[in-house]
Amino acid sequence: MGLINIKELSRDKKFIKRVITIAIPIAFQNLLNTILNLVDNIMIGALGESAIAGVGLANRVFFVLTLLLFGIVSGSSILTAQYYGKRDIKNIRRVLGVSLFLGLLGSLIFFLGGLFIPKIVMRIFTPNEGTIEIGASYLRIVALSYPVTAVTNSYIAVLRATNKVKAPVFITIISIFVNIIFNYTFIYGKFGAAAMGVRGAALATLIARIVEASLILYVVYRKECEARAKINELVDVNKEFIKKYFITVSPVIANEFMWGLGVTIYSLVYGRMGDDAVASITITQNVEQICFVLLQGLSAATGVILGNELGANKLKKAEKHSEYIFTIQIILVGILAVFCLIIRKPLINLFTVSEQVAYNIKNCLNVFVIYLPFRSFNLVNIVGVLRCGGDTKAALFLDISGVWLVGIPMAFLGGILLNLPIYYVYAMITFEEFYKFILGRRRYNKKLWVRNIVGA
Repeated sequence: MGLINIKELSRDKKFIKRVITIAIPIAFQNLLNTILNLVDNIMIGALGESAIAGVGLANRVFFVLTLLLFGIVSGSSILTAQYYGKRDIKNIRRVLGVSLFLGLLGSLIFFLGGLFIPKIVMRIFTPNEGTIEIGASYLRIVALSYPVTAVTNSYIAVLRATNKVKAPVFITIISIFVNIIFNYTFIYGKFGAAAMGVRGAALATLIARIVEASLILYVVYRKECEARAKINELVDVNKEFIKKYFITVSPVIANEFMWGLGVTIYSLVYGRMGDDAVASITITQNVEQICFVLLQGLSAATGVILGNELGANKLKKAEKHSEYIFTIQIILVGILAVFCLIIRKPLINLFTVSEQVAYNIKNCLNVFVIYLPFRSFNLVNIVGVLRCGGDTKAALFLDISGVWLVGIPMAFLGGILLNLPIYYVYAMITFEEFYKFILGRRRYNKKLWVRNIVGA
């Protein structure tokens, strides 16, 4: 895979405009969600490092659920984007129906665990009884939002795959303001409310997610669009459609769930390294996400643009545009690496943490910058390029083998056996990104993803 001349890319104004039109709103929405998580941690951080650790570990449950839901909607988006390329609205709504069913079914499991056995769930991540108590009190309330999130994600995925990316951004802005206002109200006991601490943060999150889902449904069903499906259209599936759906989507669902489960084991290791380590990695990941939103937007745009082109049988065009996208990715990496180093110190200063935790965060972010070129390629290649053409089994192998054969052994070696500082452990774990880069580049070059999977 060679770099496309930047002049050639710059002449394709139509392509650049389309990338920007899709990627920027998605990146902005991800940035808003990241800022919300950051504000949450800053507000909760005022309650102490144990509160950050407790909520951070409790949210690993939501992290695994989010990855399961992402697997469902990301896999569904492969079909949605290609069906949209051939303007097949009937099958788009069928995909939405299956996505909703699977999302609600999956979220129900996490909902029941968080609601009825939160302490047992928390003990998976940490032996610290104080942290368990804090996390369980948060989990009992926030678990009520899980089914709501499944509905929201399913509809947003269809809107994105059909090039309607602006409405979710505005809705996210509203839900973030709702969350911040209620955070302030319920965490600290303002405007006459009782001070609820971390339970207040959970209640604010629940309210915000209900508002977000309600607004998404209002936007979708207010006027005609691809996602405006009636119940009979959502359940109008046959054996042939279900077979095609699961052949395409099941590797993606397995990919995200097994990858998420593996990454959750990292949290198990971090939890046994102490609250300082958990607080350090929790804050580090918030800062990383701010630096990563543009690449996430580019990855999402890749899946939509190339998926639409493959569905419309424009295979050569999709192949050419994939090279353009990797050129953009390399340019973004350079910009984001510098940006991360600049904002690192000011962001760390926002948190009420010890000098040791601040030192840990600084070094973890250095690790992030070092691995950024490999990590960004893997995101765009696996989530954007390989999946859009249905090469989902290769994507599954890359992600799962990276976590389970490289990352997890490194986590236990560094964090449990050698008892290294958190930033060394994080560097050892993140080596999986280099492994995936080597194999992923070879897979991309085979061009097995360049195919129409929904028919002529």
